[in-house]
Amino acid sequence: LAEKIVLDATNPLGPGLALTHRGDDSGGEQVQRWAPQARVVKVFNTTGYGNMENPVYDGRPSLMFYAGDDSVAKDVARQLSDVAGFESIDAGPLENARLLEAWAVLWIKLAMQYGHGRDFAFVKMTR
Repeated sequence: LAEKIVLDATNPLGPGLALTHRGDDSGGEQVQRWAPQARVVKVFNTTGYGNMENPVYDGRPSLMFYAGDDSVAKDVARQLSDVAGFESIDAGPLENARLLEAWAVLWIKLAMQYGHGRDFAFVKMTR
């Protein structure tokens, strides 16, 4: 995978929807260690399949974050996210995959445990 762009959409979940990587590590960083010469970007991991199919709510695109250390690879991830219909937001370096994986757990818990169902998404609002 040397010099290949790898889009990591995984969420390392264990029992009880707990992340198996906590605090000082992430699944995205683990993928980078497994493929040290790859250009890894964490993306497409923070929402459910229904939003992957149709990320638009009332004419507004839902959010998709991406994080990585390679600017060209991040641009590819952003372009793919944009084409899929998301509002794409650069979440910084691959280390921030830790935050994106936790964000995914929040979405999953809201959907599955707290009664929101799968037909909701997060949007960005600015003034």
